[in-house]
Amino acid sequence: MNTISEFLTTDHRCCDESFASLENSVAIQNWEEAKEKIQKFSFDLLHHFDMEEKVMFPTFEEKTGMTQGPTMIMTMEHNQMRQLLSVLENDIEKKDKNHFFGVSESLMMLMQQHNMKEEQMLYKMADAHLGSLVNSVIEKMKAL
Repeated sequence: MNTISEFLTTDHRCCDESFASLENSVAIQNWEEAKEKIQKFSFDLLHHFDMEEKVMFPTFEEKTGMTQGPTMIMTMEHNQMRQLLSVLENDIEKKDKNHFFGVSESLMMLMQQHNMKEEQMLYKMADAHLGSLVNSVIEKMKAL
């Protein structure tokens, strides 16, 4: 993958698949499997956030000087998703299927809107502004 857009969009899809698999386990109330799948989804999602917040966002901000712009908004949304993830983990512990699906719907909507903004705007901006740094940024994200 030669662009930040390709690399991080592919990672979005992996997180989406992990989330769908988690929801399937909760739907059939296989709570042991759901515990394993929430751990995988949590790892995948938090790793994605780390790649952006620890590597791509700081490089983008340094190169563009935009520290109060799109990266700040995306980080705020990451924090909202972290909070919802914590609630989902608690719902699985309590075996509360109904509450889980109410919260998971909110998380799904937030993730879809968030991913669309990143994929249609921020990643393209990053590819354009980072130019020769793109490959280095991707390698650093892979190394996390």
